[in-house]
Amino acid sequence: MIVSCHQPNYLPWPGFFHKILKSDVHVILDTNQLPRGKDFVVRNKIKIHDGFKWLRVGVLEKNKMLPIKEVKINNSVNWKEKHWNSISNNYSKAPFFSEYKKQFQQIFEKEWDYLLDFNMEIIYAIMKILQIKVKIVMESELDIKSSSTQEILDILDTLNSKQYLTGNGSGSKRIIEGKENMFSERGIQIIYENYVPPQYPQIRGKFIPELSICDMLFNVGMERTREILNRKKIKD
Repeated sequence: MIVSCHQPNYLPWPGFFHKILKSDVHVILDTNQLPRGKDFVVRNKIKIHDGFKWLRVGVLEKNKMLPIKEVKINNSVNWKEKHWNSISNNYSKAPFFSEYKKQFQQIFEKEWDYLLDFNMEIIYAIMKILQIKVKIVMESELDIKSSSTQEILDILDTLNSKQYLTGNGSGSKRIIEGKENMFSERGIQIIYENYVPPQYPQIRGKFIPELSICDMLFNVGMERTREILNRKKIKD
Protein backbone atom coordinates (compact mmCIF):
# COMPACT_ATOMS: atom_id res chain seq x y z
CA MET A 1 0.00 0.00 0.00
CA ILE A 2 1.51 3.29 -1.15
CA VAL A 3 1.03 6.18 1.26
CA SER A 4 1.74 9.84 0.53
CA CYS A 5 1.38 12.93 2.70
CA HIS A 6 0.89 16.64 2.12
CA GLN A 7 -0.35 19.75 3.83
CA PRO A 8 -3.81 20.96 2.70
CA ASN A 9 -2.86 23.53 0.09
CA TYR A 10 -5.14 26.25 -1.27
CA LEU A 11 -6.20 25.71 -4.90
CA PRO A 12 -3.33 23.20 -5.28
CA TRP A 13 -1.12 22.88 -8.34
CA PRO A 14 -1.36 19.74 -10.54
CA GLY A 15 1.57 18.05 -8.77
CA PHE A 16 -0.52 17.84 -5.59
CA PHE A 17 -3.12 15.70 -7.38
CA HIS A 18 -0.49 13.72 -9.28
CA LYS A 19 0.82 12.56 -5.90
CA ILE A 20 -2.68 11.58 -4.76
CA LEU A 21 -3.33 9.68 -8.00
CA LYS A 22 -0.16 7.64 -7.51
CA SER A 23 -1.12 6.68 -3.94
CA ASP A 24 -3.42 4.17 -2.30
CA VAL A 25 -3.88 6.41 0.74
CA HIS A 26 -3.12 10.11 1.00
CA VAL A 27 -2.67 11.69 4.43
CA ILE A 28 -3.49 15.36 4.94
CA LEU A 29 -1.05 16.85 7.45
CA ASP A 30 -3.62 18.98 9.24
CA THR A 31 -1.81 18.90 12.60
CA ASN A 32 1.33 20.57 11.20
CA GLN A 33 1.89 24.14 12.29
CA LEU A 34 0.80 26.71 9.72
CA PRO A 35 4.03 27.46 7.83
CA ARG A 36 5.38 30.96 8.20
CA GLY A 37 5.60 33.43 5.36
CA LYS A 38 4.63 32.75 1.77
CA ASP A 39 3.23 29.24 1.82
CA PHE A 40 0.89 27.36 -0.49
CA VAL A 41 -1.46 26.46 2.36
CA VAL A 42 -2.78 30.03 2.13
CA ARG A 43 -1.99 31.10 -1.43
CA ASN A 44 -1.65 30.02 -5.05
CA LYS A 45 -1.36 31.43 -8.57
CA ILE A 46 -3.75 31.90 -11.47
CA LYS A 47 -3.07 33.25 -14.97
CA ILE A 48 -4.06 36.80 -15.86
CA HIS A 49 -3.76 38.84 -19.06
CA ASP A 50 -0.14 39.89 -18.48
CA GLY A 51 1.27 37.06 -16.38
CA PHE A 52 0.06 35.53 -13.13
CA LYS A 53 -1.58 36.67 -9.93
CA TRP A 54 -1.32 35.39 -6.37
CA LEU A 55 -4.56 34.69 -4.52
CA ARG A 56 -3.96 34.70 -0.77
CA VAL A 57 -6.35 33.75 2.04
CA GLY A 58 -5.77 35.96 5.07
CA VAL A 59 -5.75 34.31 8.50
CA LEU A 60 -6.15 35.84 11.92
CA GLU A 61 -2.80 37.07 13.24
CA LYS A 62 -3.12 35.18 16.52
CA ASN A 63 -3.63 31.92 14.60
CA LYS A 64 -0.30 31.95 12.76
CA MET A 65 1.45 29.64 15.23
CA LEU A 66 -1.39 27.11 15.50
CA PRO A 67 -1.84 23.70 13.84
CA ILE A 68 -3.43 24.12 10.42
CA LYS A 69 -6.69 22.49 11.57
CA GLU A 70 -7.17 25.25 14.17
CA VAL A 71 -6.36 28.24 11.96
CA LYS A 72 -9.23 30.66 11.42
CA ILE A 73 -9.71 32.79 8.33
CA ASN A 74 -9.73 36.57 8.60
CA ASN A 75 -13.23 37.36 7.39
CA SER A 76 -13.01 41.06 8.18
CA VAL A 77 -12.09 41.58 4.52
CA ASN A 78 -14.14 40.49 1.50
CA TRP A 79 -11.53 38.02 0.25
CA LYS A 80 -13.94 35.39 -1.14
CA GLU A 81 -15.60 37.77 -3.58
CA LYS A 82 -12.24 39.14 -4.68
CA HIS A 83 -10.80 35.67 -5.27
CA TRP A 84 -13.85 34.43 -7.17
CA ASN A 85 -14.00 37.59 -9.28
CA SER A 86 -10.32 37.16 -10.16
CA ILE A 87 -10.90 33.55 -11.19
CA SER A 88 -14.10 34.15 -13.14
CA ASN A 89 -12.89 37.33 -14.86
CA ASN A 90 -9.64 35.75 -16.02
CA TYR A 91 -11.02 32.36 -17.07
CA SER A 92 -14.48 33.23 -18.38
CA LYS A 93 -13.28 32.65 -21.96
CA ALA A 94 -11.34 29.46 -21.19
CA PRO A 95 -12.79 26.46 -23.11
CA PHE A 96 -13.94 24.50 -20.05
CA PHE A 97 -14.62 27.23 -17.49
CA SER A 98 -18.40 27.09 -17.88
CA GLU A 99 -18.34 23.33 -17.30
CA TYR A 100 -16.80 23.66 -13.83
CA LYS A 101 -17.86 27.17 -12.86
CA LYS A 102 -20.74 26.08 -10.64
CA GLN A 103 -18.66 23.66 -8.53
CA PHE A 104 -16.15 26.38 -7.66
CA GLN A 105 -18.54 29.29 -7.37
CA GLN A 106 -20.68 27.58 -4.75
CA ILE A 107 -17.61 27.01 -2.58
CA PHE A 108 -16.68 30.68 -2.68
CA GLU A 109 -20.25 31.68 -1.89
CA LYS A 110 -20.36 29.69 1.36
CA GLU A 111 -19.27 31.01 4.73
CA TRP A 112 -15.97 29.66 6.04
CA ASP A 113 -14.39 30.06 9.46
CA TYR A 114 -11.56 27.54 9.33
CA LEU A 115 -8.85 27.42 6.67
CA LEU A 116 -8.73 23.62 6.70
CA ASP A 117 -12.44 23.26 5.97
CA PHE A 118 -12.24 25.70 3.07
CA ASN A 119 -9.12 24.16 1.51
CA MET A 120 -10.44 20.61 1.87
CA GLU A 121 -13.75 21.52 0.25
CA ILE A 122 -11.81 22.69 -2.81
CA ILE A 123 -9.55 19.62 -2.78
CA TYR A 124 -12.53 17.24 -2.56
CA ALA A 125 -14.35 19.14 -5.33
CA ILE A 126 -11.35 18.82 -7.65
CA MET A 127 -10.95 15.14 -6.79
CA LYS A 128 -14.60 14.60 -7.68
CA ILE A 129 -14.21 16.41 -11.00
CA LEU A 130 -11.11 14.34 -11.80
CA GLN A 131 -12.78 11.13 -10.58
CA ILE A 132 -9.98 10.47 -8.10
CA LYS A 133 -11.17 7.89 -5.58
CA VAL A 134 -8.02 7.56 -3.48
CA LYS A 135 -8.70 7.35 0.26
CA ILE A 136 -7.99 10.58 2.16
CA VAL A 137 -7.02 10.36 5.83
CA MET A 138 -6.59 13.34 8.14
CA GLU A 139 -3.48 13.08 10.28
CA SER A 140 -5.51 14.30 13.27
CA GLU A 141 -7.49 11.04 13.04
CA LEU A 142 -4.31 9.01 13.57
CA ASP A 143 -3.22 10.54 16.89
CA ILE A 144 0.36 11.16 15.72
CA LYS A 145 2.45 13.10 18.26
CA SER A 146 5.83 13.23 16.50
CA SER A 147 7.17 15.61 13.85
CA SER A 148 9.41 15.69 10.78
CA THR A 149 10.85 12.31 9.68
CA GLN A 150 9.56 10.46 12.73
CA GLU A 151 6.09 11.82 12.02
CA ILE A 152 6.09 10.20 8.57
CA LEU A 153 7.41 6.92 9.99
CA ASP A 154 4.68 6.90 12.63
CA ILE A 155 2.01 7.57 10.00
CA LEU A 156 3.29 4.65 7.91
CA ASP A 157 3.39 2.40 10.96
CA THR A 158 -0.15 3.37 11.99
CA LEU A 159 -1.42 2.62 8.48
CA ASN A 160 0.65 -0.60 8.22
CA SER A 161 2.34 0.65 5.06
CA LYS A 162 5.82 -0.21 3.79
CA GLN A 163 5.78 2.15 0.79
CA TYR A 164 6.14 5.92 1.05
CA LEU A 165 5.65 8.19 -1.95
CA THR A 166 7.56 11.43 -1.50
CA GLY A 167 7.67 14.58 -3.59
CA ASN A 168 10.78 16.40 -4.80
CA GLY A 169 10.18 19.75 -3.10
CA SER A 170 12.35 21.25 -0.37
CA GLY A 171 9.98 20.12 2.40
CA SER A 172 10.07 16.53 1.19
CA LYS A 173 13.85 16.59 0.90
CA ARG A 174 14.19 17.70 4.52
CA ILE A 175 12.22 14.63 5.56
CA ILE A 176 14.23 12.15 3.47
CA GLU A 177 17.77 13.34 2.70
CA GLY A 178 20.36 11.86 5.02
CA LYS A 179 17.69 9.84 6.82
CA GLU A 180 17.07 7.10 4.29
CA ASN A 181 18.40 4.53 6.76
CA MET A 182 15.51 5.30 9.13
CA PHE A 183 13.18 4.00 6.42
CA SER A 184 15.29 1.06 5.24
CA GLU A 185 15.75 -0.19 8.82
CA ARG A 186 11.96 -0.53 9.01
CA GLY A 187 11.69 -2.20 5.62
CA ILE A 188 10.04 0.86 4.07
CA GLN A 189 10.47 1.52 0.36
CA ILE A 190 10.84 5.19 -0.58
CA ILE A 191 9.21 5.99 -3.92
CA TYR A 192 10.30 9.30 -5.42
CA GLU A 193 7.72 11.32 -7.30
CA ASN A 194 9.29 12.99 -10.30
CA TYR A 195 6.52 15.30 -11.43
CA VAL A 196 7.63 17.78 -14.07
CA PRO A 197 5.06 20.49 -14.91
CA PRO A 198 4.03 19.89 -18.54
CA GLN A 199 3.01 22.47 -21.08
CA TYR A 200 -0.62 22.53 -22.18
CA PRO A 201 -2.80 25.04 -24.08
CA GLN A 202 -3.53 28.23 -22.10
CA ILE A 203 -5.57 31.26 -23.01
CA ARG A 204 -3.73 34.57 -23.30
CA GLY A 205 -0.07 34.81 -24.20
CA LYS A 206 2.88 32.57 -23.45
CA PHE A 207 2.66 29.49 -21.28
CA ILE A 208 3.10 29.97 -17.52
CA PRO A 209 3.88 26.83 -15.48
CA GLU A 210 3.13 25.87 -11.88
CA LEU A 211 -0.27 27.52 -11.57
CA SER A 212 -3.25 26.17 -9.65
CA ILE A 213 -4.74 23.05 -11.23
CA CYS A 214 -7.79 25.24 -11.95
CA ASP A 215 -5.81 26.69 -14.85
CA MET A 216 -5.34 23.24 -16.37
CA LEU A 217 -8.95 22.21 -15.76
CA PHE A 218 -10.42 25.38 -17.25
CA ASN A 219 -8.13 25.23 -20.29
CA VAL A 220 -8.09 21.54 -21.23
CA GLY A 221 -10.88 19.88 -19.22
CA MET A 222 -11.11 16.83 -17.00
CA GLU A 223 -10.13 14.08 -19.44
CA ARG A 224 -7.02 15.85 -20.70
CA THR A 225 -6.03 16.84 -17.15
CA ARG A 226 -6.26 13.22 -15.99
CA GLU A 227 -4.25 12.12 -19.00
CA ILE A 228 -1.52 14.65 -18.21
CA LEU A 229 -1.38 13.65 -14.54
CA ASN A 230 -1.37 9.92 -15.26
CA ARG A 231 1.42 9.96 -17.83
CA LYS A 232 3.99 11.30 -15.38
CA LYS A 233 6.19 8.62 -13.90
CA ILE A 234 7.54 7.87 -10.43
CA LYS A 235 10.73 6.04 -9.53
CA ASP A 236 12.16 4.17 -6.58
